[in-house]
Amino acid sequence: MATQWSLTIDCAHPATLAAFWALALGYAEKPAPSGFESWEEWFAHHDVPEDEWDDGAYLSDPDGVGPALSFLKVPEPKVAKNRLHLDVQVGGGRETPWEVRGPRVVEAVERLTAAGATVVREEGLRGRPDHVVTADPEGNEFCLL
Repeated sequence: MATQWSLTIDCAHPATLAAFWALALGYAEKPAPSGFESWEEWFAHHDVPEDEWDDGAYLSDPDGVGPALSFLKVPEPKVAKNRLHLDVQVGGGRETPWEVRGPRVVEAVERLTAAGATVVREEGLRGRPDHVVTADPEGNEFCLL
C-alpha cells in the first residue's frame, strides 16, 4: 500500500504562488479541514495568530488523484537551483508524439508566462524539440512536456 504524501513549497508570497500553481495544474484551493467552515475558523480554533493567517496557502487536486500542495512563507529567498522539480505533462508526456504534444506545450508556455512564469530554456532530444524548462514567479524551475 502506498503512503499518502504532499508537496510543500517554501516561498515569499504563498497566495500568489498558489494561484499560479492552481492555474498550471488545474488544482483548487484545498477545502478547510473537516468540521470547519473555513481556514480562518480552523486558524482561530487552533489559536494561530491572525497576522500569520496568510503565511500559507493550500491546494488540492479536485479529482482527488494528485498530491496536495502547501505553500509556506519563509523569510529567505531561493538562492540555488532546485534539487527537485515537477514535470508538468501538459502535452501528454514523452509518450505523446511531438507533433501532438508540441502545440499543447506552446499553449501552456504562453498561458503560464502570461501568469508570471519565465522560460529558462528549451531542450531538444536527438535534434528535435522535447520540453521547455520554465520557472514559476519565485524562480522554482519546472518542465513542460
